[in-house]
Amino acid sequence: MSPRPILVLGGTGFAGRAIVRELIERGHCVRLAARHPEMPDWYDEGDPLDLVTADIRDEVGLGAALEGAGGVVNAVSCYVESRDTSFESIHVDGAARLARMARQAGVAQLAQISGIGASHDSPSAYVRARAAGERAVLEHFPKAVILRPSVLFGPGDAFLTTLQGLTRLPLIPLFGRGQTRLQPLHVDDLARAVGRLFSATPPARRLFELGGPEVLSYREILERVMRAQGLRKPLLPVPFAVWRLLAAMAGCLPNPPLTRDQVLLMQQDNVAGTEVGHVDDLGILPRSLQEGLDTQR
Repeated sequence: MSPRPILVLGGTGFAGRAIVRELIERGHCVRLAARHPEMPDWYDEGDPLDLVTADIRDEVGLGAALEGAGGVVNAVSCYVESRDTSFESIHVDGAARLARMARQAGVAQLAQISGIGASHDSPSAYVRARAAGERAVLEHFPKAVILRPSVLFGPGDAFLTTLQGLTRLPLIPLFGRGQTRLQPLHVDDLARAVGRLFSATPPARRLFELGGPEVLSYREILERVMRAQGLRKPLLPVPFAVWRLLAAMAGCLPNPPLTRDQVLLMQQDNVAGTEVGHVDDLGILPRSLQEGLDTQR
Protein backbone atom coordinates (compact mmCIF):
# COMPACT_ATOMS: atom_id res chain seq x y z
CA MET A 1 0.00 0.00 0.00
CA SER A 2 1.43 3.36 -1.09
CA PRO A 3 2.31 5.85 1.67
CA ARG A 4 1.32 8.65 -0.70
CA PRO A 5 -2.00 10.11 0.46
CA ILE A 6 -5.30 9.71 -1.32
CA LEU A 7 -6.93 13.08 -1.91
CA VAL A 8 -10.70 13.10 -1.39
CA LEU A 9 -12.15 16.24 -2.88
CA GLY A 10 -15.57 17.00 -1.45
CA GLY A 11 -14.57 15.09 1.66
CA THR A 12 -17.03 16.89 3.94
CA GLY A 13 -20.07 15.96 1.86
CA PHE A 14 -22.41 13.04 2.53
CA ALA A 15 -20.57 10.61 0.23
CA GLY A 16 -17.16 12.15 0.85
CA ARG A 17 -17.28 11.62 4.62
CA ALA A 18 -18.05 7.92 4.19
CA ILE A 19 -15.28 7.54 1.60
CA VAL A 20 -12.71 9.22 3.84
CA ARG A 21 -13.59 6.92 6.73
CA GLU A 22 -13.47 3.78 4.58
CA LEU A 23 -10.05 4.65 3.16
CA ILE A 24 -8.63 5.32 6.63
CA GLU A 25 -10.03 2.04 7.93
CA ARG A 26 -8.26 0.32 5.03
CA GLY A 27 -4.97 1.81 6.20
CA HIS A 28 -4.56 4.62 3.69
CA CYS A 29 -3.30 8.10 4.44
CA VAL A 30 -6.06 10.49 3.43
CA ARG A 31 -6.07 14.16 2.55
CA LEU A 32 -9.54 15.64 2.94
CA ALA A 33 -10.10 18.62 0.67
CA ALA A 34 -13.08 20.96 0.75
CA ARG A 35 -13.87 24.65 0.63
CA HIS A 36 -14.40 24.57 4.41
CA PRO A 37 -12.63 21.43 5.63
CA GLU A 38 -13.16 20.09 9.13
CA MET A 39 -12.32 16.93 10.99
CA PRO A 40 -15.17 14.38 11.02
CA ASP A 41 -16.82 13.64 14.35
CA TRP A 42 -15.39 10.10 14.37
CA TYR A 43 -11.78 11.31 14.04
CA ASP A 44 -9.32 9.88 16.54
CA GLU A 45 -5.96 11.47 17.22
CA GLY A 46 -3.44 9.53 15.22
CA ASP A 47 -5.74 8.78 12.28
CA PRO A 48 -3.73 9.42 9.09
CA LEU A 49 -5.95 12.32 8.01
CA ASP A 50 -4.94 15.81 6.91
CA LEU A 51 -7.14 18.73 5.95
CA VAL A 52 -6.60 21.09 3.04
CA THR A 53 -8.70 23.95 1.71
CA ALA A 54 -9.48 23.56 -1.99
CA ASP A 55 -12.21 24.45 -4.46
CA ILE A 56 -12.61 22.40 -7.65
CA ARG A 57 -13.02 25.70 -9.51
CA ASP A 58 -9.70 27.11 -8.28
CA GLU A 59 -6.51 25.89 -9.94
CA VAL A 60 -4.15 27.27 -7.29
CA GLY A 61 -5.88 25.48 -4.43
CA LEU A 62 -6.16 22.26 -6.42
CA GLY A 63 -2.46 22.33 -7.22
CA ALA A 64 -1.55 22.52 -3.54
CA ALA A 65 -4.03 19.78 -2.63
CA LEU A 66 -2.67 17.44 -5.33
CA GLU A 67 0.98 17.82 -4.35
CA GLY A 68 2.38 14.37 -3.56
CA ALA A 69 -0.99 12.60 -3.82
CA GLY A 70 -0.99 9.01 -5.05
CA GLY A 71 -4.72 8.79 -5.70
CA VAL A 72 -7.69 11.11 -6.08
CA VAL A 73 -11.41 10.72 -5.45
CA ASN A 74 -13.71 13.39 -6.86
CA ALA A 75 -16.75 13.34 -4.57
CA VAL A 76 -17.76 16.95 -5.25
CA SER A 77 -21.41 17.32 -6.09
CA CYS A 78 -23.88 20.08 -6.91
CA TYR A 79 -27.60 19.20 -7.06
CA VAL A 80 -29.05 22.73 -7.09
CA GLU A 81 -27.57 25.58 -9.11
CA SER A 82 -27.11 29.02 -7.59
CA ARG A 83 -25.89 32.42 -8.67
CA ASP A 84 -22.22 31.44 -8.37
CA THR A 85 -22.42 27.64 -8.78
CA SER A 86 -23.60 25.79 -11.87
CA PHE A 87 -23.68 22.15 -12.96
CA GLU A 88 -21.26 23.11 -15.72
CA SER A 89 -18.72 24.75 -13.40
CA ILE A 90 -18.69 21.83 -10.94
CA HIS A 91 -19.42 18.65 -12.87
CA VAL A 92 -17.84 19.52 -16.22
CA ASP A 93 -15.20 22.25 -15.95
CA GLY A 94 -14.23 21.36 -12.38
CA ALA A 95 -14.02 17.63 -13.06
CA ALA A 96 -11.94 18.26 -16.19
CA ARG A 97 -9.60 20.61 -14.32
CA LEU A 98 -9.06 18.08 -11.55
CA ALA A 99 -8.40 15.21 -13.97
CA ARG A 100 -5.94 17.27 -16.03
CA MET A 101 -4.03 18.47 -12.99
CA ALA A 102 -4.06 15.02 -11.38
CA ARG A 103 -2.41 13.51 -14.43
CA GLN A 104 0.15 16.32 -14.57
CA ALA A 105 0.90 15.74 -10.87
CA GLY A 106 1.65 12.07 -11.46
CA VAL A 107 -1.40 10.70 -9.64
CA ALA A 108 -1.70 6.96 -10.22
CA GLN A 109 -5.46 6.48 -9.78
CA LEU A 110 -8.51 8.71 -10.13
CA ALA A 111 -12.05 7.76 -9.11
CA GLN A 112 -14.84 9.99 -10.41
CA ILE A 113 -18.14 9.79 -8.53
CA SER A 114 -20.94 10.41 -11.03
CA GLY A 115 -24.52 9.14 -11.10
CA ILE A 116 -26.59 6.37 -12.66
CA GLY A 117 -28.09 7.29 -15.99
CA ALA A 118 -25.48 9.89 -16.96
CA SER A 119 -26.37 10.65 -20.57
CA HIS A 120 -25.87 13.43 -23.08
CA ASP A 121 -29.48 12.92 -24.24
CA SER A 122 -31.15 13.40 -20.87
CA PRO A 123 -33.68 16.24 -20.47
CA SER A 124 -32.05 16.92 -17.09
CA ALA A 125 -29.26 19.50 -17.12
CA TYR A 126 -27.75 17.81 -14.07
CA VAL A 127 -27.57 14.41 -15.79
CA ARG A 128 -26.17 15.92 -19.01
CA ALA A 129 -23.49 17.69 -16.97
CA ARG A 130 -22.57 14.42 -15.27
CA ALA A 131 -22.17 12.76 -18.67
CA ALA A 132 -20.09 15.63 -20.03
CA GLY A 133 -17.95 15.53 -16.90
CA GLU A 134 -17.26 11.81 -17.33
CA ARG A 135 -16.16 12.38 -20.91
CA ALA A 136 -13.92 15.29 -19.90
CA VAL A 137 -12.32 13.26 -17.10
CA LEU A 138 -11.51 10.37 -19.43
CA GLU A 139 -10.03 12.74 -22.02
CA HIS A 140 -7.54 14.03 -19.45
CA PHE A 141 -7.11 10.86 -17.37
CA PRO A 142 -7.92 7.85 -19.60
CA LYS A 143 -7.41 5.29 -16.82
CA ALA A 144 -9.86 6.96 -14.44
CA VAL A 145 -12.62 4.80 -12.97
CA ILE A 146 -16.17 6.13 -13.13
CA LEU A 147 -18.56 5.14 -10.33
CA ARG A 148 -22.24 5.89 -10.92
CA PRO A 149 -24.22 5.30 -7.71
CA SER A 150 -27.99 5.27 -7.51
CA VAL A 151 -29.75 7.41 -4.91
CA LEU A 152 -27.79 7.19 -1.64
CA PHE A 153 -29.13 6.60 1.84
CA GLY A 154 -27.58 6.34 5.28
CA PRO A 155 -27.33 8.31 8.54
CA GLY A 156 -27.64 12.02 7.81
CA ASP A 157 -28.80 11.53 4.22
CA ALA A 158 -31.10 13.81 2.25
CA PHE A 159 -33.14 10.94 0.80
CA LEU A 160 -34.77 9.05 3.67
CA THR A 161 -34.74 12.16 5.85
CA THR A 162 -36.85 14.01 3.26
CA LEU A 163 -39.26 11.10 2.87
CA GLN A 164 -39.61 10.77 6.63
CA GLY A 165 -40.49 14.47 6.72
CA LEU A 166 -43.17 13.94 4.07
CA THR A 167 -44.85 11.32 6.22
CA ARG A 168 -45.82 14.04 8.70
CA LEU A 169 -48.35 15.33 6.16
CA PRO A 170 -51.95 14.08 6.32
CA LEU A 171 -51.74 13.21 2.60
CA ILE A 172 -48.42 12.17 1.14
CA PRO A 173 -47.87 13.44 -2.42
CA LEU A 174 -46.41 11.18 -5.09
CA PHE A 175 -44.45 12.17 -8.16
CA GLY A 176 -46.95 11.11 -10.79
CA ARG A 177 -48.31 7.75 -9.72
CA GLY A 178 -45.10 6.91 -7.89
CA GLN A 179 -43.94 4.37 -10.47
CA THR A 180 -40.42 5.73 -11.05
CA ARG A 181 -37.98 2.93 -10.19
CA LEU A 182 -35.01 3.49 -7.89
CA GLN A 183 -32.23 1.22 -6.62
CA PRO A 184 -31.17 2.84 -3.32
CA LEU A 185 -27.56 2.26 -2.30
CA HIS A 186 -26.18 2.65 1.22
CA VAL A 187 -23.49 5.35 1.27
CA ASP A 188 -21.10 2.99 3.08
CA ASP A 189 -21.38 0.56 0.16
CA LEU A 190 -20.34 3.32 -2.23
CA ALA A 191 -17.40 3.98 0.11
CA ARG A 192 -16.48 0.28 0.06
CA ALA A 193 -16.51 0.39 -3.74
CA VAL A 194 -14.09 3.31 -3.70
CA GLY A 195 -11.88 1.48 -1.20
CA ARG A 196 -11.83 -1.51 -3.51
CA LEU A 197 -10.45 0.65 -6.32
CA PHE A 198 -7.44 1.53 -4.19
CA SER A 199 -6.76 -2.02 -3.04
CA ALA A 200 -3.72 -4.10 -4.01
CA THR A 201 -5.78 -5.81 -6.73
CA PRO A 202 -8.06 -3.15 -8.23
CA PRO A 203 -10.74 -4.23 -10.72
CA ALA A 204 -10.03 -4.12 -14.44
CA ARG A 205 -13.33 -2.43 -15.31
CA ARG A 206 -13.45 1.33 -15.69
CA LEU A 207 -17.21 1.97 -15.44
CA PHE A 208 -19.54 0.84 -12.66
CA GLU A 209 -23.20 1.53 -11.96
CA LEU A 210 -23.84 0.84 -8.30
CA GLY A 211 -27.26 0.05 -6.90
CA GLY A 212 -28.60 -1.68 -3.84
CA PRO A 213 -30.05 -5.21 -3.76
CA GLU A 214 -33.61 -4.11 -4.60
CA VAL A 215 -35.27 -2.13 -7.37
CA LEU A 216 -38.26 -0.34 -5.84
CA SER A 217 -40.82 2.13 -7.11
CA TYR A 218 -41.04 5.50 -5.41
CA ARG A 219 -44.44 4.43 -4.05
CA GLU A 220 -42.97 1.24 -2.58
CA ILE A 221 -40.19 3.20 -0.90
CA LEU A 222 -42.65 5.61 0.69
CA GLU A 223 -44.76 2.68 1.89
CA ARG A 224 -41.69 1.14 3.53
CA VAL A 225 -40.78 4.44 5.17
CA MET A 226 -44.29 4.68 6.63
CA ARG A 227 -44.27 1.06 7.76
CA ALA A 228 -40.96 1.60 9.57
CA GLN A 229 -42.62 4.45 11.48
CA GLY A 230 -45.79 2.53 12.20
CA LEU A 231 -47.84 4.84 9.98
CA ARG A 232 -50.63 4.28 7.49
CA LYS A 233 -51.54 7.34 5.45
CA PRO A 234 -53.05 7.82 1.99
CA LEU A 235 -50.71 8.43 -0.94
CA LEU A 236 -51.85 11.14 -3.33
CA PRO A 237 -50.80 10.89 -7.01
CA VAL A 238 -49.81 14.36 -8.27
CA PRO A 239 -49.32 14.88 -12.03
CA PHE A 240 -45.83 15.89 -13.10
CA ALA A 241 -47.31 19.00 -14.72
CA VAL A 242 -48.30 20.19 -11.24
CA TRP A 243 -44.82 19.43 -9.89
CA ARG A 244 -43.28 21.43 -12.74
CA LEU A 245 -45.50 24.39 -11.87
CA LEU A 246 -44.56 24.13 -8.20
CA ALA A 247 -40.87 23.95 -9.12
CA ALA A 248 -41.21 27.06 -11.29
CA MET A 249 -42.77 28.95 -8.39
CA ALA A 250 -40.13 27.66 -5.95
CA GLY A 251 -37.42 28.84 -8.33
CA CYS A 252 -38.08 32.40 -7.17
CA LEU A 253 -36.78 31.54 -3.70
CA PRO A 254 -33.09 31.92 -2.67
CA ASN A 255 -32.86 28.21 -1.70
CA PRO A 256 -35.65 26.47 -3.59
CA PRO A 257 -36.96 23.28 -1.94
CA LEU A 258 -37.75 21.90 -5.41
CA THR A 259 -36.28 22.60 -8.84
CA ARG A 260 -37.43 21.85 -12.38
CA ASP A 261 -34.40 19.62 -12.82
CA GLN A 262 -35.31 17.55 -9.76
CA VAL A 263 -38.79 17.02 -11.18
CA LEU A 264 -37.24 15.82 -14.43
CA LEU A 265 -35.04 13.39 -12.48
CA MET A 266 -38.11 11.91 -10.79
CA GLN A 267 -39.54 11.07 -14.21
CA GLN A 268 -36.57 8.81 -15.01
CA ASP A 269 -35.74 5.41 -13.56
CA ASN A 270 -32.55 5.33 -11.50
CA VAL A 271 -31.47 1.71 -11.97
CA ALA A 272 -28.10 0.13 -12.80
CA GLY A 273 -27.62 -0.85 -16.45
CA THR A 274 -26.60 -4.25 -17.75
CA GLU A 275 -23.38 -3.63 -19.68
CA VAL A 276 -21.36 -2.07 -16.86
CA GLY A 277 -19.75 -3.26 -13.64
CA HIS A 278 -21.89 -3.65 -10.51
CA VAL A 279 -21.39 -3.91 -6.77
CA ASP A 280 -21.02 -7.70 -6.94
CA ASP A 281 -18.12 -7.28 -9.38
CA LEU A 282 -16.38 -5.47 -6.53
CA GLY A 283 -17.11 -8.23 -4.04
CA ILE A 284 -19.66 -6.11 -2.17
CA LEU A 285 -22.93 -7.40 -0.72
CA PRO A 286 -24.94 -4.18 -0.50
CA ARG A 287 -27.20 -3.33 2.39
CA SER A 288 -30.95 -3.19 1.82
CA LEU A 289 -33.12 -0.15 2.25
CA GLN A 290 -34.83 -1.91 5.14
CA GLU A 291 -31.52 -2.14 6.98
CA GLY A 292 -31.16 1.60 6.58
CA LEU A 293 -34.67 2.22 7.85
CA ASP A 294 -34.08 -0.03 10.85
CA THR A 295 -30.99 1.97 11.88
CA GLN A 296 -32.61 5.40 11.31
CA ARG A 297 -35.68 4.93 13.50
